[in-house]
Amino acid sequence: MHQPRLWTKNFLIDAVTNLFVYLVYYFLMVTIAAYSSDHLQASPSEAGLASGIFILGALVARIFAGRAIDQVGQKKILYCGLVFYLITTLLYFVANNLMLLFVIRFLHGAGFGISATATGTIVAGIIPCARRGEGTSYYAMSATLASAIGPFLGMMLIRQGDFDTVLILSVILLAASLIATFFLTIPEVKFTKEQMDKIKGFSLHYFFEIKAIPISIIGVLIGLSFSSILSFLTSYTREINLVGPGSFFFVVYAASILISRPLTGRWFDQRGENFVMYPSFFLFAIGLLILSQAHHGFLLLLAGVFVGLGYGTFLSSAQAIAIKVSPAHNMGLATSTFFSFIDGGVGIGPFLLGFLVPATGFRGMYLGMVFVVFACSFLYYFLHGKKTPGMETA
Repeated sequence: MHQPRLWTKNFLIDAVTNLFVYLVYYFLMVTIAAYSSDHLQASPSEAGLASGIFILGALVARIFAGRAIDQVGQKKILYCGLVFYLITTLLYFVANNLMLLFVIRFLHGAGFGISATATGTIVAGIIPCARRGEGTSYYAMSATLASAIGPFLGMMLIRQGDFDTVLILSVILLAASLIATFFLTIPEVKFTKEQMDKIKGFSLHYFFEIKAIPISIIGVLIGLSFSSILSFLTSYTREINLVGPGSFFFVVYAASILISRPLTGRWFDQRGENFVMYPSFFLFAIGLLILSQAHHGFLLLLAGVFVGLGYGTFLSSAQAIAIKVSPAHNMGLATSTFFSFIDGGVGIGPFLLGFLVPATGFRGMYLGMVFVVFACSFLYYFLHGKKTPGMETA
């Protein structure tokens, strides 16, 4: 049977735009703490705040962006997000004190949140319904590529003490994204009068898509678990004398996602979400378990493989579920709801886990995350898994 076309001009433009948006995020996320310490004399806690306040800005923006997309329009919000993201990137050039840097980081996070929510919503309307899982998986690979290239390139540049080059490269990427967006054609979403009245109203459920909340709740816990790697892997590898292999962890992590995404996306469409979701929890937990027991480089990188297979599969599949269970006219709200919860978990995780590390050590913390991820598989069953139809054969 003939399948609807996936790799269209609009899909490619949106995916590349998303790649650039996330590259800028990773460039600065891995360099801003070192920059604030070296050039603005920030303490370790202040440097951590300079990094983490970006996530808070993204979280706040995502909450409002989903509603704004439905009210104002997808392409207009993408324009606004990219312009704001670009302007706040330029502001780093005048950040000469910590307080100003905190304000810029928060606003920069808001620009990222608006842009990323818009690109995610737009691609949901571009992908044919029959290829929802496959298309979402391919699209999510743009963020995966950024997670490998961004930290590697950013850390290489900051080691040379060249933060301005990081900023210039970020400005170029965002300017290119803004230009490319002019050539993007977005399918029109038509609303009934009743839907428009709801969009214009004011209530908590107008900022969150209620039907996307169950899978998003699981996203909070998965995001919290993943934040243990994002925030503490560098310190952990220093403690266990595996800094060299540790620098390649996210490269291996990204490679495993890139290899597996085409398969997991097809399985999602052909055999149902449960077929990929339950293994994703198991593989992520195994990755954390191996990480907690790593004593040499091979095991550390093997953990990266399993984390990529588990967390990477969860992220794209859970996003597809959030969109699938929500009304078509609320795709923007569903996307922002899901990623707001993910951002919340990733953002609050380092703060909460920071209290755990002194008591358990890094190995104990990662072992604790194994149980959290396994618990998520049971939570998934009760919140969504048992409600889905039986698996279909390919």
